[in-house]
Amino acid sequence: MKSLFSIVLTALILISCKAESPIEIAKKDKPLIKYVNPFIGTGGHGHTYPGATMPFGMMQLSPDTRLDGWDGCSGYHYSDEYIYGFSHTHLSGTGVSDYGDILLMPTNSINFNNGSDNKSGYRAHFSHDNEIAQAGYYKVHLDSTEIDVELTVSKRSGIHKYQFPKESEQFLILDLEHRDQVLDYKIQKINDSTISGFRHSKAWATDQRLFYTIQFSKPIKNITYDENGTPISKNYKYQSKKAAIEFDNPNNDPVYVKVGISAVDQAGATKNLQQEIGNKTFDQIKKEAQDTWENQLDKIVIESQNKDYKTNFYTSLYHTMLAPNLYQDVDGRYRGMDLEIHETKDFEYYTVFSLWDTYRAAHPLYTIIEQDRTNDFINTFLSKHDEGGIMPIWDLSANYTGCMIGYHAVPVISDAYMKGIRGYDAEKALHAMKHSATRDKLGLKSYKEFGFIPVEEESESVSKTLEYAYDDWTIAQMAKAMGKDDDYKLYTQRAQYYKNIYDPETKFMRGRFRNTWFAPFDPYEVNFNYTEANSWQYSFYVPQDVSGFMNLLGGRDKLEAQLDELFIAEAETSGRNQADITGLIGQYAHGNEPSHHMAYLYNFVNKPHKTQEKVHQILTELYTNEPDGISGNEDCGQMSAWYVFSSMGFYPVTPASNQYIIGKPLFDKATINLESGKQFTIVANNLSDTNIYIEHVFLNEKELDKTFIAHEDIMAGGTLEFKMTDIPTIWGSREGQEPKTEINEHVIVPAPFIAKGDVAFKGETEVSLGIVNSNTEIFYSLNNSEFRLYTAPFKISEAMTLNVYAVGELGNKSATIETKFYKIDPNLSIKLDTEYANQYNAGGNDALIDGIMGTQDFRTGTWQGYSDKDIIATVDLGSTKPISNISINFLQDQGAWIFYPTEVECLVSKDGKTFTSIETIKIDTAKRNDDVLIKNTSFSFPTENYRYIKIIAKKIGELPKWHLGYPHDGRSWIFADEISIK
Repeated sequence: MKSLFSIVLTALILISCKAESPIEIAKKDKPLIKYVNPFIGTGGHGHTYPGATMPFGMMQLSPDTRLDGWDGCSGYHYSDEYIYGFSHTHLSGTGVSDYGDILLMPTNSINFNNGSDNKSGYRAHFSHDNEIAQAGYYKVHLDSTEIDVELTVSKRSGIHKYQFPKESEQFLILDLEHRDQVLDYKIQKINDSTISGFRHSKAWATDQRLFYTIQFSKPIKNITYDENGTPISKNYKYQSKKAAIEFDNPNNDPVYVKVGISAVDQAGATKNLQQEIGNKTFDQIKKEAQDTWENQLDKIVIESQNKDYKTNFYTSLYHTMLAPNLYQDVDGRYRGMDLEIHETKDFEYYTVFSLWDTYRAAHPLYTIIEQDRTNDFINTFLSKHDEGGIMPIWDLSANYTGCMIGYHAVPVISDAYMKGIRGYDAEKALHAMKHSATRDKLGLKSYKEFGFIPVEEESESVSKTLEYAYDDWTIAQMAKAMGKDDDYKLYTQRAQYYKNIYDPETKFMRGRFRNTWFAPFDPYEVNFNYTEANSWQYSFYVPQDVSGFMNLLGGRDKLEAQLDELFIAEAETSGRNQADITGLIGQYAHGNEPSHHMAYLYNFVNKPHKTQEKVHQILTELYTNEPDGISGNEDCGQMSAWYVFSSMGFYPVTPASNQYIIGKPLFDKATINLESGKQFTIVANNLSDTNIYIEHVFLNEKELDKTFIAHEDIMAGGTLEFKMTDIPTIWGSREGQEPKTEINEHVIVPAPFIAKGDVAFKGETEVSLGIVNSNTEIFYSLNNSEFRLYTAPFKISEAMTLNVYAVGELGNKSATIETKFYKIDPNLSIKLDTEYANQYNAGGNDALIDGIMGTQDFRTGTWQGYSDKDIIATVDLGSTKPISNISINFLQDQGAWIFYPTEVECLVSKDGKTFTSIETIKIDTAKRNDDVLIKNTSFSFPTENYRYIKIIAKKIGELPKWHLGYPHDGRSWIFADEISIK
């Protein structure tokens, strides 16, 4: 008996030991910074920079090779051959230029011309063969001057190291005029080894204020200043934008230049430099920077035999940590959104929140590996709300840029709150979130009133309606968690407003133009109804209610079929040129953010193997270890965050749901080292280039029968184990295994639309009304008559006002939508000899004579737009009539490449064959003007009878040399509306 007991006991111990034997965590094979390649994204349209910076640091010390242009947004492009210098601030992966502050360039002569005009200048040729970029360190040899440059940084300060070829002719150019428009500036010599000053500039941030202190390891032998092109030796008034500092260095030692910056004042820059660098050497600061980066990258350790995959991963992780940027001095002071100085030591204050991009995956990544910093981000949002009146949408250096759409600080806060990250005042946060959603700007007034944004009220109306609806859902989730029932109801209803722009006939999200559908409709067309996208690329954006969207389409099979069509559609777009739409797989555009969740939607229809196929394709084809290895703008970490998540095997399709949708892992093993000290390890067994399908998944050794995991699964630590195979399997394909987001409470009734009928018509028009949900009744009223039940189409023959609303099965009512119908003189007709752009059709062929006037915003579709064409339009009055005045309106919005015509000619005819010119009005079109203006061009003459009036408006053609678009595209638009004849 004793022997048998011992055997059983031993067996139980062995079983117990095996059950408790954990999967080993992933281990490093060498320092992780060795896998970071900062040159990834510096080519193509990635818009990244290769220079030295710290994680989320204030200073980005990097070479500048490009002064302007879209592919020069970061200041560097891999295709360039010249370096203009090394500036201390840069943006990572943005689509708009700014920064490049405080340019320093070592050289061997005094020359204040930068050389961009191909004349003698301080720029220098370089070769990538003599260039090194690492996390926290950069080095290059300048061929033109034989100077070696090395750069490294701390958070708010940095060090340059210059090795000149000889002891004489050692100069350093300081150029405060570099890149942006300079508003104010100062260069002040403090002593024989220090200069200080400031640079205030205008670019994307219209009032950026930066202060600097520069200390040299060698004495200043002489300073020469630039005064209107003339070198001078003295500058007591500090009025030069450029200076040449000559060093006294008889032994030709390396010259070290220590720089501190601050947005507060010169004293702040000095204090930042003293506290962070002080007497430390270049090598000490480099080691501190690289040790910091190693600790940051160690938050996720991966194992893989594919070096390129590992390089792509750690470079992506590195890129997610380049922004947001610290915007606070060592003493706690910072410049707020009111441009005043504030101080706090309770949290770190940041800037550069590219939230339209980063709320999707970058900020959810931070909720896993940067929880403390996430609290700082949210406290920053709330401070910005206090200082400037609203939370940031895209803030930059204490400026609201007004860039991009949505109020996406809201989902960042909600996502963090729902995940238990709550180191801030939650009541204040909810108040600020609701304030973002209840203003009357950016289409919100119409959105609140109608449940959608009409095309004629606001540009990018479809995208804004969809993104507002998602943002509102995240408010609802946080409100519910806080016990705010009224808020939960309101914002749950608003979260369903996407239903109001779903067209049941085409099954796409479309603009509602005067309560009809914007037409003609082409889902491939990039136009003003969408943000950097077309209808293909926005029609799947309902992450908060995938089930509801699926029901609109007609069920799971229909959503699956629509997704299939998306990925096999022709990989071309129509309409306007949109450089951001890149990385196309069919009409899936991975190079821009609205597409980023789409591959994961197959999980929602129980076809996870299709998600696995698409995710693998994107990971392996659209991310490469090359300078052009990112398929679009890196966008402050979002493109890279997609890669980080997806390569580990899951992705946050719906931030604030606390769900991560499973895709497929790219690595044999990955371990997330959490701030709590716990680890979450992902293992992929039998993984290969062909074994891309999931056969089984185990969460903490228990079989996972669903295609998603929860945030708490990760944060609790443990293991996620995949078994891979080379053919699609049944895993995740059964009913109930799919993820869900659905809205079942406080369901709304969508507003009716005009399915057929011309808002501007001749004679009469037949009106048919439509509704998304067939289980509703439509009521309508003409000219404020009593509302009646709609049962059949009706005719309108006079100008009048139509009001419509719908009532659901439970008696709940939609918004009431008003539409004005205009009757065009039936005798009038118009012939257009040049073709307008469909995206700017203003309602069609008769738009210039329909009596509806264009507004100041060209994006609202009320103007007829002609791209690089003259306008030739002939109006037929139907019979000869006395005419005393003819006028036509033109729009000017030069920032949008819309210019007045250079001349407008009016001709008249009685027979339509022989035309007589009445007058030609010349316009100084090329004169620069930043205002949006409407010009009425009027022709008066003695009353005489004519039947035909011809208007010829001549294009400016190539843009003026001062314009941003010159010479990259070089072609302008004419926008016209309403030919009025008296």
